[in-house]
Amino acid sequence: MRRLLMMSLLCLLTGNALADQTPVRVLATFSILADLAHEVGGDRVVVTSLVGPDQDAHGFDPRASDIRRMSQTDLVLANGLGFDPWIARMVAAARYKGRMLTVSDGITPLMADAHDVHDEQRSAPHAHATDGAADPHAWLDIGHARHYVRAIAAALADIDPAGAAHYARRSFTYIAQLDALDADLRARFAALPAHRRTVVTPHDAFGYFAHAYDLHFVAPAGLSNEASPSAASLAMLIDQLRQLKVPVVFFESFADERLIERIRQATGARRGGLLYADALAKAGPASTYLGLMRHNADTLIDGLGAP
Repeated sequence: MRRLLMMSLLCLLTGNALADQTPVRVLATFSILADLAHEVGGDRVVVTSLVGPDQDAHGFDPRASDIRRMSQTDLVLANGLGFDPWIARMVAAARYKGRMLTVSDGITPLMADAHDVHDEQRSAPHAHATDGAADPHAWLDIGHARHYVRAIAAALADIDPAGAAHYARRSFTYIAQLDALDADLRARFAALPAHRRTVVTPHDAFGYFAHAYDLHFVAPAGLSNEASPSAASLAMLIDQLRQLKVPVVFFESFADERLIERIRQATGARRGGLLYADALAKAGPASTYLGLMRHNADTLIDGLGAP
């Protein structure tokens, strides 16, 4: 009976401590970072995102309300590598004095002209005007997502030392989930034959995914959804895809379908599924980072593996 009373008192005190704790306010530049921060922070953080699910960060234009929200934030998370350059203007406008973390710091980026992993296909006109630019989509390699998670956990622990063990425990658990998914995807993609490893997508977002799983991605547009290919480069791409007899093309969330549909019709390829690169979905399997990576893998393997 005494032991039961002590346990009840301990639970009550713990509950009161959590109730008294002011959550760390985290502002992420886009939805994928917000999801990672939520996984690490749990109930010790309140996370919001400037660019939400199913929204494109490339063309984001901050509003006055976003500036006010930043001024009340403890931690700002940015991807860096040119993905969210508007965050610097927001920091200046808000006169933000809190902690700023660029999660890609320490990662050696892929360059736009270095995505191909098969030497015989290096002539693919996939990089266009962005040749030589750093590819910002580092989160599409789960190994880099682990780097993001560790950086977020360390930043939160600096701001909230009392929660350091909490952040360490949650990041350890989440990284174990990332490791398990990465191992599963490597095994599944390794089973694809070499002639079924070419993926056609609307824009050049999947270089890190290609590098991680030994695939070859080809895109008519550059690193941004706002980029457009020239008529000559598009004709070259269509000719190459015809020669390679690529059987399927894939679509992306909030990307203009007209260009990839034109390629599909010109090559006779099948219509593949929908991929997510720059943002989570509002609902469904791709509404978390783990779900997004699993969904993309399922979609690609279903399309590439079909006869």
